[in-house]
Formats: sequence, C-alpha cells, structure tokens
Amino acid sequence: MALPASLSLAVLSLLLTANSAISSLDATHESFIQCFLDHTRPSNSSSQLVYSPNTTTYDAVLRSSIQNIRFLYSSSTTKPVLIVTATNESHVQAGVVCSRKHGLRVRVRSGGHDYEGMSYVSEGDRFIIVDLAALRSITVDAEHGTAWVQAGATLGEVYYTIAEKNRTVGFSAGICPTVGVGGHFSGGGIGTLSRKYGTAADNIVDARLVDVNGRILDRKSMGEDYFWAIRGGGAASFGIVLSYKIELNYVPPVVTAFNVIKTLKQDATKLVTKWQQIGPNLDENLYIRVIAQAMDDDEAEGNRTIQAVFNSLYLGTCKELLTVMGSSFPELGFEAADCNEMSWLESVLFFAGYSGRPTEILLDRRPEFNSSFKAKSDFVREPVTETAWEEIWRFLMEAKDEPLVLIMEPFGGVLDEIAESATPFPYRKGYLYIIQYFMRWFETDMETTERHLNWMRKLYALMTPYVSKNPRAAYLNYKDIDLGRTYRVWGPKYFNNNFKRLANVKSKVDPHNFFRNEQSIPPIMSL
Repeated sequence: MALPASLSLAVLSLLLTANSAISSLDATHESFIQCFLDHTRPSNSSSQLVYSPNTTTYDAVLRSSIQNIRFLYSSSTTKPVLIVTATNESHVQAGVVCSRKHGLRVRVRSGGHDYEGMSYVSEGDRFIIVDLAALRSITVDAEHGTAWVQAGATLGEVYYTIAEKNRTVGFSAGICPTVGVGGHFSGGGIGTLSRKYGTAADNIVDARLVDVNGRILDRKSMGEDYFWAIRGGGAASFGIVLSYKIELNYVPPVVTAFNVIKTLKQDATKLVTKWQQIGPNLDENLYIRVIAQAMDDDEAEGNRTIQAVFNSLYLGTCKELLTVMGSSFPELGFEAADCNEMSWLESVLFFAGYSGRPTEILLDRRPEFNSSFKAKSDFVREPVTETAWEEIWRFLMEAKDEPLVLIMEPFGGVLDEIAESATPFPYRKGYLYIIQYFMRWFETDMETTERHLNWMRKLYALMTPYVSKNPRAAYLNYKDIDLGRTYRVWGPKYFNNNFKRLANVKSKVDPHNFFRNEQSIPPIMSL
C-alpha cells in the first residue's frame, strides 16, 4: 500500500536529516583523525585508537570499563562523539588539541567508576572520551620508597605491583581493586591506611598532566597551586593527569583482619553507638569500619533485623590486637578466634571480598558487576544517639525491597594532624567518620531505577539532623548529582573553605572552562 504524500515527505525529511547527521559525524570523525595523526608520533594506526558511533567496535569500547550501567539506558544523556583509546602520552595531547579545534569537550576515563557517569556521558555537551585504560604502567623505586603510577592503572594493579617489589610497603588508598587511579587519587582517596598515613592525595609528591594547551607539565613546571588543586580537587576540572608519583607506606610483615558481625539481638545498636566514639580515637594502626544493612531475621519468620559488620584491619599481629581491643573496645567481644593473620596484600583481598583467591585476581580490571548503583555521602561531627539509630534501623527494615547499605569509615589518627587546606579534601580534624549510603541493582527498566533512587533520597533526608551542617559535607569521590549542577551548592559541600582557591586556580589554568562537566570547578570569574 502506498504511503500518503504528506507522510512520504515526512519520512523522506527524517531520512535526509538522519543522513545529514551521519555525514556530519563522519566528517567530524575524518577531520579529527587527520588532526590526531598530525599531532601524534608514529604508533598504532588511528583506526585502532579512535572510535566513532558508526564503527562496529564503538559500543564494546564504550562499555569496556563502565561500572554503573544505568546511564547507558537513560534517554537524557549524551554519549561521546568519539572515543580515543590512548596508548602513549602524545595521544592524550592530541585528544585535547583536536577536541578544541573541533569544538568538542573532553571527558577522561581511567577505571570507569565515576558514580554519576560523568566520565563517559554528558547532559548535552558534544564530547570525546580520552580513555586511559592502556596507560597503566607502574614503576616502583624500592630504594627511595616511591612509585610512578600511570592514571589508567587500577588500585588492584598498584597494590599487587608494589607488593611484588617489597612485601612491607603498601599505599593508602581505597578498598575496591578495580577503581582507576586517575579519578580516585585526584578526589582524595580514603581507605584502610588513612588513619595511619592520610589520604592517597596526601601521599602524592609529583604528577604529569596534559593542560588545556596540550602541554605536558610536572610539579615544577605547573607550579604549587596547580599541583595542590589536582590532589583532591578532581583533576578532570584542570587537565588530564597522565601519572602520579606516590610515596609508599610501610606496613608490617604480618597484619590482622577481622569481621565481627552483630544483629539487633546481639546489641548492634549499642555497639554502633559506642563505635562512633571509639573508632576515631583508636590506635592509628587500627581501622574499624561498620557496614550496616537490613536483612531477614532467620530466627523469626517474616521479621527483619539489622546486621552490623565490624570490618577491621590492624597493622600488627593477633596477639597485639587482642591487647588493643581489650583496652579500647572490650564491648565488641573480640577474641583470638576472630583473628585472620596475613600479609598486607592478602588484606587487600580480604576487604575486596576475594579471600582465598590468588592475588593475581587484583590484576583483573574487568567490571565485577554488570549493574547499576547509586550512592550519597555524609560526614559526622557529633555521635548519633542510640534513639536516632533505632529510627534509622526502622527505616532500613521498612524498605524491604531496597538494597540500602550504610558504610561508615572512621577518621582520626593522622587525619587530625593534617591541615584542612593541605589539599582540597578538607574533612580532617573534628570529623568522626564518613558515611556512604550505597545501593546496587541489576534491573534495567527506568521504573525500578526511579524507585531505588527515591528510596535513597528518602534515606538521605532522614539523616539530615544527624550529620554535618553548614555545609552538609559530601565526598567528591562519591559524586552525587542530586547536590545540583550549581557550584554554589555542591562547591562548599565537596570542598568547604577550599572551593574558592580551586576556582582561582581554574581561572588561571583553564580560564575558558574547556575541561568541564556537570559538577566541575568553574573559573573564579563565574563566581
């Protein structure tokens, strides 16, 4: 049957528009390729480095390290015009130079864990991804206790390579082994060694980055203000970090890890309440975090309970730990049977949930889950009361189909001794602990996603009276778009008094705001 004339014209118009868009995309791709070839040293052919949506491998490359897939199914996000899979530093330089030439923005990806997907989608900007996954070399200088780490390496690769050279050094950074160094270090980086050695950013002593003009700068050539900004301020606002020089941290030959699990019937509420006062004041060699969630009560059909896991690392032997716990937290009931003595590298496996597996698992950088997640964060200055915890537990137990988890990590120790302005990460002395609210789900329909997001927002609202105020603080590495796109709101939450200094640095190194995303630092002129 023939189509009506008006409909035929409409279909033809759509086809012409689509073909025009494809032609424009092809033209951009070809022009970008030529620019890219002009600005890179001979290496792989460009067809193996630059991918456009009309190439067969584009989708696989895009998905290769995405950890939070919910943004792939959103109709409100824009995917990259091109993906550059850099295999040497000149490819990163060319990516910046050629993007500016073609009026494109740049998003940089190392591990793909960006909580709000800002490293691989946008809310409208036409952009390319510079993917650093192949820039992953790690060079350890055992004699001087340092290492150069390329930004595409994962934490697991860093920990494994350091331990290969010396079993009694580690590095103070996060727990998840597939997280990329590029984003994690530049946002602060907290983990099991933070109370002993500070954040990852506190232990960075040099860096190499590509600036807005495509130049490669190190600490000396970029200057101290620029170097300060990329150690906690989120490097994606200021350039593309190629590598970091880090100072390694001593760890003893034997460390001890443990999990002590308590439910409501086992006084979980009293123990969590007590932990708030004890955790930040413990020996700096002892880190105890609390992971709390609702679950079915096996002893009472149809009822729910709260499970609180006291998840810990001690830099020493079980015998030493028994003495420390006996004097500082006897209420927990910790005993020798709870001890797991191991090397520091094995403790990395323990915290990642890989106990009993070969350490080589840390070299597997593939996404562990093909899932979606949402997180939010808070910092706590005053202990939450037992009555308040009971209210929080009731909320978690009522949210029966919601995989809500609270992960609470203690501060104190050396973090109390580092000035708020030492790096852009400001939350030091006076903060007891950080809470990460986290949920993961595997369904891909938007209705389920919205339901989960709404429950997360309800939990965040419930916590308002119990957490830091003026500002209500948030952690940049747990990026949260719910805080808004306006820097006046999220700026003080992530950076407190350091925000204006970051904006001042931005105005000097990227005055036209080339490196930007939905929550990037603006130039000072915008304030």
